[in-house]
Amino acid sequence: MARSQSSARRPTDAAWLITGPMALLSVVCCTVLGAVDPPGPDDLIPGAIVLVAMVVAGTQVLQFIVRRQALAVTLTEIPLVLAFFYLKPVTVIVVAALATGIGQLRRRLTATKAWFNVAKAGATTSLASLVLLAMPPIEGVGPATWGVLFVVVSTFALTALAAVSGVICLIQGWQAGWDMLRRAAPTLLTAAINVAIGLVVLMVLDSNAWASLLLAAVAVAVAFVYRSYSRFFRQHRTLSDMYELTRAMTQSGQDGTLVDALLGRVRGLMQAEYATLWLPSQGRHPEVLLTARVDDPGLLDFAPAPMAVRERVLRTGETVAAGRQLGTEVDQRTDPGDSRVKELIVVPLRSGQAVIGTLEVVNRLGDTYHFTSADIPVFETVAAHAAVALENSRLVDRLRHDAYHDALTKLPNRRRITSALDEAVRIRAPGEVVAVLLFDVDRLRQVNESLGHAAGDKVLVEVADRLRACAPSSALVGRAGGDEFLVTLRLESTEEALDLAAQLRDQIRDEMVFDALTLDVDTAVGVAVHPEHGSDAATLLQRVDLAATAAKSVPGSVQLFSPALESRSLRRLGLAGDLRRALDEGELEVYFQPKVTLRDRLLVGVECLARWEHPAHGTVAPEDFVAVAEHTGQLGRLTEFVLREGLRRSRDWGHGDQALAVAVNISARTLTDQHFPARVRDLLDEYGVPPQRLTLEIKESGVLDGTDRPIPTLRRLRDLGVRLSVDDFGTGDSSLAHLRRLPVHEVKVDRSFVQGMATDPGDLAIVNAVVTLSQQFGLAVVAEGVESELTLELLQDIGCEIGQGFLFSRPLPYERLEAWFGAQVDPETISAGELPRLRVVP
Repeated sequence: MARSQSSARRPTDAAWLITGPMALLSVVCCTVLGAVDPPGPDDLIPGAIVLVAMVVAGTQVLQFIVRRQALAVTLTEIPLVLAFFYLKPVTVIVVAALATGIGQLRRRLTATKAWFNVAKAGATTSLASLVLLAMPPIEGVGPATWGVLFVVVSTFALTALAAVSGVICLIQGWQAGWDMLRRAAPTLLTAAINVAIGLVVLMVLDSNAWASLLLAAVAVAVAFVYRSYSRFFRQHRTLSDMYELTRAMTQSGQDGTLVDALLGRVRGLMQAEYATLWLPSQGRHPEVLLTARVDDPGLLDFAPAPMAVRERVLRTGETVAAGRQLGTEVDQRTDPGDSRVKELIVVPLRSGQAVIGTLEVVNRLGDTYHFTSADIPVFETVAAHAAVALENSRLVDRLRHDAYHDALTKLPNRRRITSALDEAVRIRAPGEVVAVLLFDVDRLRQVNESLGHAAGDKVLVEVADRLRACAPSSALVGRAGGDEFLVTLRLESTEEALDLAAQLRDQIRDEMVFDALTLDVDTAVGVAVHPEHGSDAATLLQRVDLAATAAKSVPGSVQLFSPALESRSLRRLGLAGDLRRALDEGELEVYFQPKVTLRDRLLVGVECLARWEHPAHGTVAPEDFVAVAEHTGQLGRLTEFVLREGLRRSRDWGHGDQALAVAVNISARTLTDQHFPARVRDLLDEYGVPPQRLTLEIKESGVLDGTDRPIPTLRRLRDLGVRLSVDDFGTGDSSLAHLRRLPVHEVKVDRSFVQGMATDPGDLAIVNAVVTLSQQFGLAVVAEGVESELTLELLQDIGCEIGQGFLFSRPLPYERLEAWFGAQVDPETISAGELPRLRVVP
């Protein structure tokens, strides 16, 4: 908050513009009245008595509570009634000025204010004296005298009110002066009551001078009664204010307005000019230094007392109090701020044994009031309640922060991002898009399983730091959960969002070094934008998740959401229940694709492939129902179904002595099942198939993930005699050197390289390198996707031994596989004396 400026107020020295004329009026009136009605020696003793009475009346301020409103009452008008009755006008003016001057000395006011009060007393009594001379002479104490004295003293009260309002208008503005006039009714009523009391005293004294003793006794009794009354109401008001303060702090602690409610009410409770709260910086909480000042509606970001006092209280944990009635004077050598610090109380705010800050009040309001030692325990009680409220407020703030932030990375979580995304959608300007980017960290699960979750947490923190550093300042970076991070911001176009996603992915993609271990970090990125892909946060987050999932299938890609992704996802969701029913009722089939030697085209085995013809959706792609099986826990049943069908056909193959070797694809997740090798052994025993006739194919990403996690299961399978094959080799980031530590027998070159051999020298070089090095490692090589004679010839030239593809046969049901095998020999090749070749079966 900006520091409040007081330029609208004029200096208090401007009061001399009113003080001077009033003083001049007093001197002129004294001169004129002295000439008209000079005082005599008879005024000395009564004048002295009235002087004492006026000093006492002027310095005693009585406070009463009327309908929860504080009413301040002075008794100045009572001795004034007696003065105008017994004394000469000049004597009244002098006595009034002297009594006011003595009172100003006691109050220790500034010179400007003291001289104003003295001049006001002289001017008001002078005007009242002129009115007295203009009225009929006073005779006795009858009703006529009552009227004259009432008019005279009322003139005194009205002129005094006008003088005070005038100086307030001059210094603080006409509005402040007008407000005082509007609130003057209680003051004038009090003056009228005082005049009536003064007339009663006058009548009592006139009837019998000894009655003054009775009046003195009554005054003493009233003083004792008032003291008891004042103490009772002070305690009542303090308790009431404490209750209101505690309730206000409790209510405001939930909505973040605690400091506003606290300082304003503390300043009012202690009747102070300033109330200041200081909380040093602590953890994520910044330093707080705020002040409530009387007549200022807001809080100020400065404090009138010097910082050294607060630091002393924070260091010692003891209350510091200084002031006229507190035993220690304030050190004025320090800069107090906007005003001169006359008195202060600074108390510590405690949380248990620790001091978390300070609470202070400066300058009791009113020239006749000061902080006393009785105020210190009250203020310490207030500070104790305030400390509890502040700690509770910080606890609520911490809980609110934790509810909207990720504990590990300190980034906003999905709930916070959803709220911010809804707000961004609501305030989007025409021509803008609200972009949502989802970064999915690759291979985090493998890091957790091989290196522990501590290493995985380090990876997540590092990715969070890189994203936070690379993202634009206008972007909100958060963690959606697990290994997913979200970035949302407003941009000019969808193309700009895609460019930003690619830039961020490239900037955060770098090596991470943990002790002696180096990891490569990569992410799959999904992109969705409003309004094209959704009108609310929930829809956008759902669709960007689909885009990120699609991006995983193409390593290192940035995928923009398209409706086709959603329809495919919905279709997969609907297939979950249907897949279970299909497995129960045997609706799935197993197709067989031959694996053929490239030189002589002899059948060496088949790959078993599951197929599903859905009654409503038609043919379901294998990648769709395999993904559904993985996510619904049915992968084990699906794998066992294919294994059973493959082993059954291998057992029943009836073509002489030629055995049918079968290959079955298994998921990387299956390798985490420690019971899988035993299950394979049981199935081999059940169908009586030798282990060497079964090949298990695992995708490269499943066995070459940079960890040793799959090796124990692979070794157990190898010990059974089962052949192991690395499928889709070349699509990952691994090299052939990694194969040396795996117990595998075969490498299958991915179809994308085989199909490009005839047109892309790079693909040809890759296949050539895989074949050469694999043979040196003693591994068989199978080329997938052989679809042309030219590709076949190139594979033969580089020494590849086995292939499969549409050139030889598409995947076939078992019955057609029998027909294909029966028709495999081409008669023309036999007559020509060539080696028998297999037909191409469409």
